[in-house]
Amino acid sequence: MFDLPTVKDLIENELVDTAITEHIVQKDGKFHLKLSDSPVLVISINDPFDCLLEAFHYQSVTIVIDSDGCPIGSLSASQVLRFLSDSYKKLQAFYETVIQTTDASVTVIDKKEHVRTWTDGAEKLFSVKQREIIGRPITDFFKREDLEILQTLHKGKSISRHHHQPRADLFVLINSNPVYFNEQIIGAVVSETDVTNQVVLNEKLFNMSTEVHRLELEVAKYKDRVDPFSLIKGTSAKLQRTIQLAKKVCTVKSTVLILGESGVGKEVFAKAIHEASEETKAPFISINCGAIPSSLFESELFGYERGAFSGADPRGKKGKIELAKGGTLFLDEIGEMPLDMQVKLLRVLQERRFYRVGGEKEIETNFRVIAATNQDLHKQMNEGQFREDLYYRLNVVSIHIPPLRERREDIFEMTHHFLNDFSFRYQRPIHQFSQEVMQEMLRYNWPGNVRELRNVVERLVVFATDGVIRGEYLPFNSNSTDVVLDEFEIPSLTKEQDDTLLSLKDEMEQHEKKVLERALNIANGNKLDCAKKLGITRATLYNRLKRLGLS
Repeated sequence: MFDLPTVKDLIENELVDTAITEHIVQKDGKFHLKLSDSPVLVISINDPFDCLLEAFHYQSVTIVIDSDGCPIGSLSASQVLRFLSDSYKKLQAFYETVIQTTDASVTVIDKKEHVRTWTDGAEKLFSVKQREIIGRPITDFFKREDLEILQTLHKGKSISRHHHQPRADLFVLINSNPVYFNEQIIGAVVSETDVTNQVVLNEKLFNMSTEVHRLELEVAKYKDRVDPFSLIKGTSAKLQRTIQLAKKVCTVKSTVLILGESGVGKEVFAKAIHEASEETKAPFISINCGAIPSSLFESELFGYERGAFSGADPRGKKGKIELAKGGTLFLDEIGEMPLDMQVKLLRVLQERRFYRVGGEKEIETNFRVIAATNQDLHKQMNEGQFREDLYYRLNVVSIHIPPLRERREDIFEMTHHFLNDFSFRYQRPIHQFSQEVMQEMLRYNWPGNVRELRNVVERLVVFATDGVIRGEYLPFNSNSTDVVLDEFEIPSLTKEQDDTLLSLKDEMEQHEKKVLERALNIANGNKLDCAKKLGITRATLYNRLKRLGLS
């Protein structure tokens, strides 16, 4: 209906004078009027309308022929002009009806920034009357820096569902597009939907959630006994089965082996089992077997007598086993324990007796052992890196915690739990968390599991200074490089640099490898400093260095 008319449209509107066909003759392949020797211009019924307009540059009447080349009649410039005028008026009537029908705020400006359309919705939203603003520069009514439509007009920038705050008391959702004619921008159109009520309601809801969270923490202080497993967030079937199995273990004092990838929450489960099965003041002693040098492992585990070795505390020191008496000893990353220590630990587990380093007195102890690892202990046993007898001593009851990618339905609950926690801790209310960001988090594989999710949510809260969580704040978002790595000035690959294109996975790994290498150089090899600069934990850095083969 709004397309440019065709020659066929003119015929259907009975604008062609068919009576003239009696006076048309054909000579030498050209059409003439009987009373004239000069040929007349001819246009086919199938020609585009532009051809007709071009013909009227040379004469005011042209002959129309059909597909077989037979004359149908004539068209005059005045007939076509009248037809175009009527078409324009119809188009204008449709346009005005559409504008009057919509409830949204719609604004149209021309290339001089003058307002050409201002709907009733715009009047209500901005309290500016049509009669006041139509035909005048939009900058007479609004600050230039607050007008997104000018970015569209001057830079051709299209906007879709963009949140904007034109006034302190007004929040709108913007869609904006430039108007093109002959490949030139001649204006811009913007539509704005008032979402102030939704934003205010969401902020109130968030504040109430924060207050509820605070009250829950206060109430927890006065409860005699809180279910320790309530701190483990997630309602997926896999996680709930794991929790139920862990609860059954709490009724006995058996040794437990917790299996799972790095970051799934093995220590959280260990603490929950301890708190659910031990007395309130019973000690929970944790030791990371992968973080202690081999030379210090024995003294850390068993303690030492005074003067046992050079540099030792003159008063002596209790070991982790002695400190765990009457409680739980949590051996994290048990797969990293040196072989010689495995033998000594096995003896303690069997006899419940040990000697301090440099000591002569045998010490009796009683404690529960919970071990955890992210490694394949069966494979380590086959390779001679883990003792088979110790494995069977530890593996009385094994609990496997599923990785986050196998229970994506838990991401939503954990995200909001961490969001409440960090926003309350940093006193930074979050009033907008878009579904697009959540969808991207649900699609991500989370190699660092719950620990990585927690760090990412903390990062989102840190960057959301205006209370709005945006997709570019995600470290795995394609647009997030500017936020995380500007100080490393990573150059983009150009065609002159490399013409070879690998798979997307390999390309991303190569890029990540270069980023990590440069970050390590800037941090002078200090991995803790490097992790802080990259906004990740040291464990995540170690995992990525290991995966990419970087020492």
